[in-house]
Amino acid sequence: MEVKRLWKHIEFTDNWKNSDTSLLDDIAPSWFARREVLQANSKEYDEFLSKLKRRHAIETGVVERMYDIDKGVTETLINEGFISSLVSHNDTNIPKQTLLNHLQDHLDAVDLVFDIVRENRPLTISFICELHQLVTRHQEYVEAFDQFGNKVNTPLLKGRFKQLENNPERDGVKYLYCSPEHVGAEMDNLIAIYNKLNDENVNPLIIATWVHHAFTTIHPFQDGNGRVVRLIASLIFIKNNLFPITVLREEAKVRYIQALEEADLDEPQKLITYFAEIQKRNIEEALNIKEVDSTSLDHVTSILKQKIVTKQKEKEQQHQELLATNRMQIFDYCSTFLNEYKHRLELDFDDEISLYIGSGRPDDTTKQHYYYEQIVGYAKKHDYYFNRILPKAYFKFGIEFDSKRYELGITLHHFGYDDSVMAIGAFLEFKGILSDEDRDTTIPLDIKPHVISIKDDIPSKEKNIRAHLENILTVTIAQIASEI
Repeated sequence: MEVKRLWKHIEFTDNWKNSDTSLLDDIAPSWFARREVLQANSKEYDEFLSKLKRRHAIETGVVERMYDIDKGVTETLINEGFISSLVSHNDTNIPKQTLLNHLQDHLDAVDLVFDIVRENRPLTISFICELHQLVTRHQEYVEAFDQFGNKVNTPLLKGRFKQLENNPERDGVKYLYCSPEHVGAEMDNLIAIYNKLNDENVNPLIIATWVHHAFTTIHPFQDGNGRVVRLIASLIFIKNNLFPITVLREEAKVRYIQALEEADLDEPQKLITYFAEIQKRNIEEALNIKEVDSTSLDHVTSILKQKIVTKQKEKEQQHQELLATNRMQIFDYCSTFLNEYKHRLELDFDDEISLYIGSGRPDDTTKQHYYYEQIVGYAKKHDYYFNRILPKAYFKFGIEFDSKRYELGITLHHFGYDDSVMAIGAFLEFKGILSDEDRDTTIPLDIKPHVISIKDDIPSKEKNIRAHLENILTVTIAQIASEI
């Protein structure tokens, strides 16, 4: 059997320090501003957080193969709560009460993390042990190895570090973690490095991901390490006004485990990007939460008055001027990229195809209606609120050959209820035979919007904007090539 030693004395390397965090950085500023508004006014946001907690509580046990739950029942439990009558015998592979006990343990642990953040308590060994005791509250035994390498069932040490080796086997490989005699010193080292990274203002995405990986290589507890470390990473994110980290069951092997294995080789970028994607999808959902709940006429009238007064102040005027400047900068980035690609195609194809680019600027009021219906359909498909009142822009990239015309539409429009968030979306239209152009057909590309904040530095976002446009064109050209 192949043996891999994962643990070595933990350290924070330059590969971690220099990792790319732009995927989250591009949208975070708008979220931080929006978060304050939602916390103050929105009951829907409170329910959103409750659902996130319940999703974490369910998925963390599925990922650890403690139990399985039908996906449909999973969504019901997330929406309605952990109610016994919602689960039937065939919905899970363990006794129903055992399942509910585990789910409640995990949920109580998530609540504890939020409490610790609210009380501004530091991350300590004692707190980590407290978390372990909570998530294993209804777990009595664990499979371990004796001194001869034999598997044995042993009572689980709850809230205490391991006393026996816990080196799991997966796909014919045995993974060696930190031996019991070194665990205490390594965990002290982990806390010390964590505190140092905070003092140095390292990006919290990097800190949370590094702590998660370092903890997994130590594997300090006999069992429950995965559940505990995702809670610790969640705590770091929540301290920094983000969300609990939830690994979905369908992502566990293809994204999570593979990224962890690359981080074992001091290549952390995939794991950082994966955690950034988890945060980004939560942010995008939260940005579509309404700020004002219809609680009473007096309440909503008061909020409306406050918002109108605020928007009339000079600060609001400066804010809108900044957004207008940044919209235009994003438009220019897209224009440059598309014209570069058009020139490349013209060189490659000579006169075999005809290309054209049309556009509507965000400050051109005469073209705000263009692609309106397509944007509405695109937003509905990807389940977000399209703010139709705010300025929008578009490009159409036309390709003609053999009397056929395709037109790629790329739109820059506002996403969600915060005015400083924009999306770059795309769709492909077949304009038909040039002699019979009344047969337009929209061809689905299934490309998710690229969502970014426009209230802060825009040049730092150019790299990911260009990468998104390149992906759009790659999918588009592949689709056209497939139809020839």
